[in-house]
Amino acid sequence: MPYSLKGRNVFVTGGSRGLGALICEKFAEEGAQVMVNYVFNAERAIEVVKKVQTHDVKAFVIQGDAGIPEDNIRIIQETVEKLGGLDIVIANAEWNKCWAVNTVSHLQLIQAPIPILDSNPDGGVYIITSSIAGRTQSGSSMAYSVTKAAGLHLMKCLAATQGPKIRINAILPGQLLTEWVRHEVLPSD
Repeated sequence: MPYSLKGRNVFVTGGSRGLGALICEKFAEEGAQVMVNYVFNAERAIEVVKKVQTHDVKAFVIQGDAGIPEDNIRIIQETVEKLGGLDIVIANAEWNKCWAVNTVSHLQLIQAPIPILDSNPDGGVYIITSSIAGRTQSGSSMAYSVTKAAGLHLMKCLAATQGPKIRINAILPGQLLTEWVRHEVLPSD
């Protein structure tokens, strides 16, 4: 891997369940310290932190709603204080809620760490969790698809203005067998 994750400080929105929880664990497996963000379910976030800590890395939970500008500023500041810096931000948080989380929060969430990531010798990384629904007319709703597409275009604009020191990218997973899919999509037995 060209960018070693060992000792890096990672902040993950929506880290208490589903894809976010998996992302937290994968970063920990690579030796990164992880801040697990949640909005409502502290118990789930604490479970994720306990799993992450089995990889002998620092991990903490932080409550905050990525759709609220003041929360974004606070959670980034607290992440830097607790982890001792910030290297990677994973924007993985769901028409007002979708828009606030899938588009607006990505812009707000990158604003606070830009000076921090710029001051790191190796720069930093900002990854937006989007979806294949952002490239096609699919997904759980029109709002989901539209806001994921807007988030992808925002990623391109941010990459053009912040690179090369801050690498900005997006991942576009398809449907994953998460709790939401099991509960909302798959037929119940």
